[in-house]
Amino acid sequence: MAAPVLRGVRKLLKLADFTPVPRRHRYKKKWATTEPHFPASRLALQNFDMTYSVQFGDLWPSIRVGLLSEQKYGALVNNFAAWDSVSAKLKELNAKDFVNEAISHQELEPESRLSPTRSLDCSPNLRCFTFSRGDVSRFPPARLGSLGVMDYYLMDAASLLPVLALGLQHGDTVLDLCAAPGGKTLALLQTGCCRRLQKVLHSYVPQDIRKGNQVRVTSWDGRKWGELEGDTYDRVLVDVPCTTDRHALHEEENNIFQRSRKKERQMLPTLQVQLLAAGLLATKPGGHVVYSTCSLSHLQNEYVVQGAIELLANQYSINVQVEDLSHFRKLFTDTFFFFPSCLVGELVIPNLMANFGPMYFCKMQRLP
Repeated sequence: MAAPVLRGVRKLLKLADFTPVPRRHRYKKKWATTEPHFPASRLALQNFDMTYSVQFGDLWPSIRVGLLSEQKYGALVNNFAAWDSVSAKLKELNAKDFVNEAISHQELEPESRLSPTRSLDCSPNLRCFTFSRGDVSRFPPARLGSLGVMDYYLMDAASLLPVLALGLQHGDTVLDLCAAPGGKTLALLQTGCCRRLQKVLHSYVPQDIRKGNQVRVTSWDGRKWGELEGDTYDRVLVDVPCTTDRHALHEEENNIFQRSRKKERQMLPTLQVQLLAAGLLATKPGGHVVYSTCSLSHLQNEYVVQGAIELLANQYSINVQVEDLSHFRKLFTDTFFFFPSCLVGELVIPNLMANFGPMYFCKMQRLP
């Protein structure tokens, strides 16, 4: 049986042509078309796994699961609508106004534990409803109310913390330096304290307020605002462009982790320092600035704050003081999870039990 097999093998070898193929006929792999295409969201996750596993250590796995899971929302009541009936309807859903509930509980605590005056430094008149920890219920879509504006605005409830931290007072002149898409700006208007703002959502604000002197909208370069209107504003919110970590993991559209946007992503901290510095320069001496991002990156958070403070001290001889916001951690501990080890400012981290954030915010005062 072996002889026929060997003869077959020899026949096949004779038929085979082992002459070297001329170079011009060789197949050359086209890497551009054959390499696997990695979505930007996958590149973002790889980046986060490398950097955030170092930054957060043992906390990263739970943060990672939260980021990859469905986000939790809050319902910001529109005070230009019939806010009392809207609030009643939200309560019927077993949602709670986390802002006023936290402040009410705070006022009842002994002064020795935390001075009540600290909690009253929050921006007033804000009503935002959330479901309790572990409750994954969803709010129904907002509707047009009887007064011709939307009843409430669905947003990451952690996005309200920078506005609360700004501590608006009645009559304040306010600059929202990077206002799009407008959720925080809407919250600023809800306080009833603002005389000037840079951006609003037309669906939520009546026309007489939009067209009056209370609001001014512009698309000027925010980095130049310190030159255009220096020493002008009582309060400034600088909610800068960032890697938008949660968006980067779920959406391909406008994803900053696209390969073509690598240089833009690397330049983000520089842009953020420039914007924060401009916001501080636009603030009156003695005024306040809140810097915020929706990123977990300390390069975009604490390091930007420190960089802008050094820039103002070295180039303008202006001193800036970071304010302690640790009382926010105590006020809102029932609603959010806070990272305990920020160098400056506070950071809400995602968690399956309360899947808000990420949201970093830091309050500063420009010293007289």
